[in-house]
Amino acid sequence: MKNILIVGGSSAIAVACARRWAKEGANLFLTGRHEVRLEAVAQDLRVRGAPSVATHRLDMNDHAQHAAMLKACQAALGRIDIMLIAHGTLSDQAQCERDVEAAMRELSTNAMSTIALLTLLAGVFESQKSGTIAVISSVAGDRGRPSNYVYGAAKAAVGTFCEGLRARLFKSGVRVLTIKPGFVDTPMTAGLSLPGPLVASPDRVATDIVRAIERGRDALYTPWFWSAIMLVIRSLPEFVFKRVSL
Repeated sequence: MKNILIVGGSSAIAVACARRWAKEGANLFLTGRHEVRLEAVAQDLRVRGAPSVATHRLDMNDHAQHAAMLKACQAALGRIDIMLIAHGTLSDQAQCERDVEAAMRELSTNAMSTIALLTLLAGVFESQKSGTIAVISSVAGDRGRPSNYVYGAAKAAVGTFCEGLRARLFKSGVRVLTIKPGFVDTPMTAGLSLPGPLVASPDRVATDIVRAIERGRDALYTPWFWSAIMLVIRSLPEFVFKRVSL
């Protein structure tokens, strides 16, 4: 039986993953800022077969509360087999360009809060000498584009941190999976003008994530075609990229 910690437990992708794990009979510990949403998700997961679902209110930007969350998680689950980090915001690039505080807030939410929690949890997994840490990043972190470079910079920082952490924890038998979704149909992207054929459902992304964890993957582009798309984008010379980038 798996014991799973999910950060950002009421987000669309996290819920889709949790439903799959609930059907497998996993014990779940969900964290997030919105207690009512978390409890609604927890009730749904219990109906779907999860024997134990606990919730804990946590604002990830309050780094001082990370240790208390971890203590509550360990009390509820004992050991942690899988941790999925799925929280975040989609930055308003125009606002970030005008407002330093807005830019710093987005970097804190999408990068520093994740790095802070991973720093704390890494020692736990290292002591266990097993388990998987899965972190949702984004294809936006592969290259800075004018339309979302604050968000992209945050995700690039997370990706680089996870790469180093993966090498460190590999020696202890711990896996670190970096997840890079493309466009996903979630409340966070509602209202955006997105290219329909490239937009995936949370269920499709969740299926890829759960499978990648089971297979011990290091990195995942989801859906799969984003791997090819980003290979092309990363390969463009700078003098071309800055002229065609959106």
